[in-house]
Amino acid sequence: MRIPLKWIGKLNPAEQKGNVDMEDTLLWIVGVLLLLFCSLDVWYYIRAVIVLIRAWFLSPVFDITAEQTASGRVVLHDVDLCHMNNARYLRECDFARFSLYTRNGVFKALRALGANMVVGATTIRYRRPLCVGEAFEIRSRIVTWDEKSFYLEQRFVSCKDGMVSAVMFCKQNVLRSSPDKILQYLCKRKVEVPEIPEDLQHWINFISASSKALRGESQLDDKKNE
Repeated sequence: MRIPLKWIGKLNPAEQKGNVDMEDTLLWIVGVLLLLFCSLDVWYYIRAVIVLIRAWFLSPVFDITAEQTASGRVVLHDVDLCHMNNARYLRECDFARFSLYTRNGVFKALRALGANMVVGATTIRYRRPLCVGEAFEIRSRIVTWDEKSFYLEQRFVSCKDGMVSAVMFCKQNVLRSSPDKILQYLCKRKVEVPEIPEDLQHWINFISASSKALRGESQLDDKKNE
């Protein structure tokens, strides 16, 4: 049965007002979403929340230096020229550290101590590309620490043949507290600092030398401006 055209669109004023309000609401929602996606890396925050929730429900890891594994797969928005973009490795390392700190209690200790952490330095060595569709693991661990920072190693391991495709060192600076206080909060005792591997020690020495040189340049610049 065909509905006469003259019946279409004949709504009472209340129904018409309701439809207009709904359309306005939908337009506002679309506008806000567009503004968010244009202004912020929304997918980063969504992924971070998912990682934190998942880590929260996984079993805790009580050994602060224990290696933890996060799984991933190279998808289309990760790639340039059919392999993972260099910057994506660092992004994936962020999420792996979120999981690491949630499961070993570091995030809990930071909240309790009113502290925070920021990345002070990173270096990454690329050994073999991870290609589209390739599964990989990120194996993260806290290697050692000093009075101000944790030092981590994160390895990208291909699930295809077990090769280490990339390895990264990260210096994680602790603000308004110290690694020793965090460990004492978690372990209820003083924890001995592990021995620093030779390759990591070379990198730490490079950071110290770079900081010293930059401070020297800054002093020279200040004198020139006087």
